[in-house]
Formats: sequence, C-alpha cells, structure tokens
Amino acid sequence: MTKAEIVTEIVKKTGLEKDAVEATVEGIMQTIKSSMADGENVYLRGFGTFLLKKRAAKTGRNISQNTAVKIPAHVIPAFKPAKEFVADVTSRLKVK
Repeated sequence: MTKAEIVTEIVKKTGLEKDAVEATVEGIMQTIKSSMADGENVYLRGFGTFLLKKRAAKTGRNISQNTAVKIPAHVIPAFKPAKEFVADVTSRLKVK
C-alpha cells in the first residue's frame, strides 16, 4: 500500500477533505523522521515503536575483491511492532 492509497482509504472512511488528510499524514511522517533525527524514539501505543539501533564497528568483506573492509559504528532506524499489532496481523493471515 502506498502513501496515496493510505490517504484515499482515510478519506473514504472519515469523509474529510483529501488535502487535509494528505497534510496530516505528511505531518505525522515528518514528525517521526525529525524526532528520530534528533535521537528520540517514537512510541505509538498499540501500533509500535520507531527506535534507533546502534551498530558497533566491524570488519566486513568485499567478496568481489576479496579484501577486508572496515564498517564504522552507526545508528539505524528500526520499527518494533506492538504485541496488539502483531496479534491482529497474525490472526488475519493464515499460512497454509
């Protein structure tokens, strides 16, 4: 599902104007991005947590040149779904 499809679904369900919904969705995404860029985790109860994971420095391998490569320590954004989120998704999806 794309951002445009999300906006369309919200418009259908709420009856709000498309421009207002688009601005709200974009605002939520910008707020999450800027909070994480400032080093803060974002907690959405019942949905999940957008968090920053710290990765230690390590030595990797460039297999095409068969050389060792130093990978510096870095921070990556991650998402951890809430238990309710996981339960809802797994109850709707039945693996055959």
